[in-house]
Order: sequence, then structure tokens, then C-alpha cells
Amino acid sequence: MTDAAASTAIEHHHADAEGARLGMWLFLLSEIFLFGGLFLVYSVYRFKNPADFHAGAAEMSRFLGTLNTVVLLTSSLTMALSIAAIQRANRSLSSWMLGFTIALSLVFLVNKYFEWTAHIGRGIYPNSHYLLSQPKGTILFFGLYYTMTGLHGVHVLVGALVLTVMLVLVRKRVVDSKSYVLLENSGLYWHLVDIIWIFLFPLFYLIT
Repeated sequence: MTDAAASTAIEHHHADAEGARLGMWLFLLSEIFLFGGLFLVYSVYRFKNPADFHAGAAEMSRFLGTLNTVVLLTSSLTMALSIAAIQRANRSLSSWMLGFTIALSLVFLVNKYFEWTAHIGRGIYPNSHYLLSQPKGTILFFGLYYTMTGLHGVHVLVGALVLTVMLVLVRKRVVDSKSYVLLENSGLYWHLVDIIWIFLFPLFYLIT
């Protein structure tokens, strides 16, 4: 390959990488608008029903909420370490950090499963006889709780699947120190998932 051809190939690679990053940022922006709208709805209903929202929050497990917050914050760290490792051509460390991130995502989902089943076991779920007997604000609180944490849980599950694919690509050397934009974009998505939880945690578990 001539120097000119090599230079052209590098330019095309950089252009593709920048295009992929731009596409990811646009996707993340759409996600921010989605959850931003839900946060706005939550704020309006909370302003109108402060006492009922407080009563709803009293049913939340602060222990599980705090544990899941620590889990996701740690997963953001391991995700960042995975990207940093692949940039230094340390494929083994990158794979291990990705594996830890995936494992932590599963811990989050298992905790959320136990939390949801505990609520359902007490009759606290949409359209249940117990919940329908509560004040309107409490019904709204749990409606938003299941909608927002459920949607976030779907994003965590999708993220875990994407990171699993990234782990395979890293191990197959498709993603390496010269071509890691896919892993980088996956990291951006994962960090957004973590940031969204940072907002959900105080809204549903620490509300006063």
C-alpha cells in the first residue's frame, strides 16, 4: 500500500469513527429527552401531591436502592477502565473489566427483581385492589415508579447484552487499540444508564 493510499484509509477510518460517535450522541440525546419528559411529569405530580408521594416513598427499600446505586457507580468505573485498557492495547484487562461490568449489571437486575416481587407480594402494583384503595397521589407515585424504573431496567438489560457483544469482539480482536469506537460508544450508553439511575434514586427512595 502506498503512503497516499494508507493516508486515505486512515482518514476514512477517522471519519467513520467520528460519524459513529456523532450518531451515538444523537441517540443519547433522544434518551435524555425521553427520561427528561418523565422527570418533568414526576415533578408536576409530586408538587401537587407531596404528602402522598412521601407516603409512597416510605414503602421503598432504601437499602436496595442504595446498594443498586453503589453497584451502578462501580460498573461505570469498570466500564471506564475497560476502555482505558483497550486504548493501551491491554486486551486481557479490558476483557476482565467488561466482564465485571456485565456481572454488576446482572446484580442490579436481580436486586430490582427482588424489590419488585416484594412490592407485588404486598399488593403494591398497578390496578391492584390495595393500591386502588390508596390516595390518588400514592397511586400516581407507584405508577411512575413502575414505569420509570421498569424502563430503566430495560435499558440496563439492553446495555448488558451490548456489553456482552463487546466482550466477544474484544476477545476476537475486532475491537483493539486502533479500533475501539464501538466499545467507547457502548461505554457512553452505559454511563447514561448510570446517570439516569442517579436521578431516579433520590426521587423514589430519598424523597422527604
